[in-house]
Formats: sequence, C-alpha cells, structure tokens
Amino acid sequence: MMLLRTELTLLLRARMAMLALILVVLLSVAAVAAGMAEVARQRDVIARIAPQQERDLAAIAAWVDQGKDPGNAAYYSFHATWDTPEPLAFASLGLRDVAPYILRVRALGLEAQLYDGEAFNPELALPGRFDFAFVLVYLAPLFVIALFHDLVSGEREAGRLRMLDALPGRARRLWVRRVALRGGLLYAALALPLLVGMLLSGVSAGQGLAVLGLIGAYLLFWIGLTLLVGRLRWSSVANAATLAGLWLVLTLILPTIAHVAINQAIPVGQGVELSLAQREAVNRAWDIPRDETMTRFYASHPEWRNSPPLPPAFHWKWYFAFHQVGDESVAPKAAAYRNGIEARDRAARALGWVLPSVGVQAALARLADTDMQAQLAYQDRIRAYHQTLRQFYYRYLFTDTPFGKEDFARTPRFPSS
Repeated sequence: MMLLRTELTLLLRARMAMLALILVVLLSVAAVAAGMAEVARQRDVIARIAPQQERDLAAIAAWVDQGKDPGNAAYYSFHATWDTPEPLAFASLGLRDVAPYILRVRALGLEAQLYDGEAFNPELALPGRFDFAFVLVYLAPLFVIALFHDLVSGEREAGRLRMLDALPGRARRLWVRRVALRGGLLYAALALPLLVGMLLSGVSAGQGLAVLGLIGAYLLFWIGLTLLVGRLRWSSVANAATLAGLWLVLTLILPTIAHVAINQAIPVGQGVELSLAQREAVNRAWDIPRDETMTRFYASHPEWRNSPPLPPAFHWKWYFAFHQVGDESVAPKAAAYRNGIEARDRAARALGWVLPSVGVQAALARLADTDMQAQLAYQDRIRAYHQTLRQFYYRYLFTDTPFGKEDFARTPRFPSS
C-alpha cells in the first residue's frame, strides 16, 4: 500500500496526467447528464401524448356522432404509437437520435405512414449524439494514449530507466503497479459517473455489470495496444504520433470504409421510395373499376366477401379497401427493404468482432435497446397495432354499422411496451 501511495503521489504531481483524468471525469459527467436529460425529454413528450390523444378523439367523436359514419371515424382519427426508452438508453441513444420514437397512424395504408417522416439518412450519423457511448468509443482511447504513451519512454528520456530495471525483482511489479494505477483511475473516471446515472435511472444489475465489463474490456484493448507500441523503444513523441494514427484508423477510417463497403455489398433503397410506391398504388385505384379493387381485397380478406355490394355513390369501404390493397401490392418491396436493413445490421455487428470501436458501440446500443433491432421491433408493434385498428373499423365499414361516441371508447389503444 505504501508503494501504491507513492506511485499515486507521483502521478498526482504529473500535471498532464491530472488534467487528463479531470477532463475524463468532466466529459463522462457531461455525457451522462446530457443522455439523461434527453431521455427525460423523450419520456415527457411520450407522457403528454395520451392526454392529447384523448382530447383529439373526444373532439372527433362529438362530430362523428352526428352522422354515425364509421368511415369518418376511421379516416379522421389519428392513433398514437410510441417507443418508451429503456433505463439504460441515456448511455447510448443510438437510433433514438435519428429515428422517430412517436408515430401517429390512421387505419389507412401503413407503408406510406411508416416512412412519411423520413427526411434524413440515419446512416450518415456515424459518430452520433454526444452521449456516454461517444465518450467511451471515440474519446477514451485518446486519454489512454495521453496517460500511457510515455510510461516507459518517459523514464528512458529522463535517464531513470536503467536504474528502475536494475531493481532486483521489483522492476516488473513496478510497471504492473503503474499500469494498474493509471488504468484503474481512468476506469473510475469513466465508470463512476455512469454508475451514478445507472442507479438514478433504475438500470438492472445485470445490465449494469455488462456495461461496466464492456468499459473495462475496451480500455484494456487500448492500454494493451499502447504498451505494445511502447515496447518498440521509440521516443515519447513517436509513440504518441503512432498511437494517434492508430486511433484515427481504428475508430474513424476503417469503420467508415467498412460501412461504405457494407452499403455497396447490400444495396437497400430508402423508406421514402417504398412510401411513394404505396401511394402510386393507392392513387391508381381511382382510375380503375371499383369492382377490380374489391375483388383483390376480398381475395385476401374473404371474411368480408358477403358485405353488401357497393352503391353507385362513394362508399368508405371501397376507399379503405384500396388502401389495404395498396399496402399488399408493395408487401414484397417492404419485405425486401426489411431484409436488406437486417442484413446490413448483421454485417455491421459482425464487423464489431474485428473493430473494437464498432463492437463496443453496437454492444452498448444493444444493451440500451436503441439499435436497429429495437427500431425494427417498434415498427413490428406499429404493424400489429395498425392491423388491430383495421379489423376494428372493418367490422363497422363492411357491415354498414353506425359508429357513435360509445364506439370510440372501444377503439383499440396502443399497448405500452
């Protein structure tokens, strides 16, 4: 313990080392605070959805009740869906920074609604928002380099290395003690603010231990790489320059090149293209005989085949039928789009076994439930809910059943995740 206290005293006297550790603490605290503030904001927005939804439905119900028309109820009613952030989401916001976590849908064609708000390309947001994952993946290696690049070369340049190596049986323990002290302090500077954030957010013990282990493994990789470069007996400046180059290659250049390669190998269109294809199919229905649309609809929904025939005038069931047919007409494209996204995601996760920066970022996002898998799961919940909405309104539309205020109370609500 006395030797450890001596090493700690020496480290505290090194101004650069102290500044690095203080800066790590400040960055970690800022990242945790920023992430928790963003998650709190998203939770607050989601909490305000339900009361607003009830007010909107009440206003529509009062109007629809005058005519009892189920078509008006289905057409003008928007129904909120939301993706509540998990407790650990503050540590890695992932796709929650670029993908919608609230979506209001109607009983009309779903594909156009799912991608209608896609006004950006999430794939361009490589580093992402300033959160703990950003600090760990991109900034922590720089502090490892700052603390360890001159661990041995600094003693050599100061003329003390031979004397330290001459200590009988103690030289190895000295270097182990110094590495453990610096690595432990750096780990504590990163992990303690995160640990406080996890306790305040109610993160489970299993998730917390997994994240803390992930931090330790990532730091060990960079410490090991730094010590390996230090064995080349270069000067401290040469060590720092080499390690900075390796940081640039491993965290920015190679992930970007690999990302471009994955996109080229697995071409995937944009969701907006799928939305436009669905709208074209819907708009075409206005120009073809109504019976053609209804025949296609009844082929996939035989339970409504005995519905009364269409009157000469406009009827809502025809309108909703061609929206359903429009979705079904682009179903193969939607499946191909989904398969392409999943294939890219699998390739990116496989890349994490080769590039630690990619692997750690993907693992954190998975633990926080903010990755592509979480976004696709949210879309699946929207699809299931939308199907429930359609079936609910179809019972009125295809049987010409009046729809009044009391029926709004039976409208399906989106299940909380």
